[in-house]
Amino acid sequence: MKTHPVNLAPFRHIYPFTSRYADVNGLRMHYIDEGRGEPVVMLHGNPTWSFYFRKLIQGLSGRYRAVAPDHIGCGLSDKPRSGAYAYRLQNRVDDLEALLAHLGLTRHITLVLHDWGGMIGAAYALRDVRRIARLIVLNTAAFLKPEGKPLPLALRLIRRTQLFAVPAVLGLNLFARGAARTASARGLSPAVRQGMLAPYNSWDNRWATLKFVQDIPLTPRDPSFAIARQVHEGLQQLADKPMLICWGEKDFVFDTDYLAEWQRRFPAAEVHRFPQAGHYVLEDAAEPVTARVLDFLNRHPLP
Repeated sequence: MKTHPVNLAPFRHIYPFTSRYADVNGLRMHYIDEGRGEPVVMLHGNPTWSFYFRKLIQGLSGRYRAVAPDHIGCGLSDKPRSGAYAYRLQNRVDDLEALLAHLGLTRHITLVLHDWGGMIGAAYALRDVRRIARLIVLNTAAFLKPEGKPLPLALRLIRRTQLFAVPAVLGLNLFARGAARTASARGLSPAVRQGMLAPYNSWDNRWATLKFVQDIPLTPRDPSFAIARQVHEGLQQLADKPMLICWGEKDFVFDTDYLAEWQRRFPAAEVHRFPQAGHYVLEDAAEPVTARVLDFLNRHPLP
C-alpha cells in the first residue's frame, strides 16, 4: 500500500490528541478516543477527517468519551488503492460497526453526523436502533436527495467525467482544496487549512476524496442506492431518539432544503440555525455549537 506520510507538526498545537489505531476488516483505522463517560461518536464526511471535530472533542472530553474515527482512505487511516478496497457505503458502515465493537461501544451511543457521516451513521444506527441514545446532526443528510434538487456542477463532473475527475481530484487535489476555500463561510486560518489538507498530500492519498463523490447514490443504478434507500425509508425508526440539529445556513450543498427535510421527518428535533456559518459549521461556529451540544446532552440524560 503506497501512501505518503502526513506531517502533523504544523497543526499539532490545535490537534493535540493521541492517535489510536485498530485493525478493521484487514485495514488500519485511525481514531481519536478522549475522555471517559458516555460515548459520543463523531462521524466526518468528505474531504474532512477527525481533525474537523477537534474543538468539539476538546469541549466534550471533560465529561464524555469523545470518539472520532477517520474513515478508511481519510485522515491518518490506511489509504488503499481502489482495487484493494471498494470505497462503498456498505464498506463504511461495516468499518464503523467493526471499530465500535472493537472499542466495546454497543449501547448508549450518541452519534454526531456531518456530511457523509449522516448516511454512514444512520445506516449503522438502523442495524440496531437500541444501540443509539441520541443524534446530533450537522449539515448532512440521511435520506435520498430531495426530489428536483440538482447536484452541484462540480460533483456532477466528478461523478460522470473520468477524464476530468482523475486529474482534477487525484492529480491536483481540487476537491479537497476547493472545500478548504469554500466550505467555511468565515474562511480557514492557514494552520486549519493545512490541517484539513494534510492527509491528502499525494495522488495515492486521495482515492477516498474521489470515491466518496462517485458513490453518491442518485439512481437505482448506483451501487450504494439500495442501502441509501433503506435508510431513507427506515429513518423514522429513530424518531424516539432525542435529536439536536445545528445547521450552517451558508452551505451550498446541504442547504436549508435539507434542513427542512430533517425537520419534516423529525418535528420534535431541537434546531439551531447559524446564518453566518457554512458547511463547516464547526469551523464557523464552534463555540456556540459546542455549548448547545453540551446543554442538549445534559438535558437528555440516559434512561
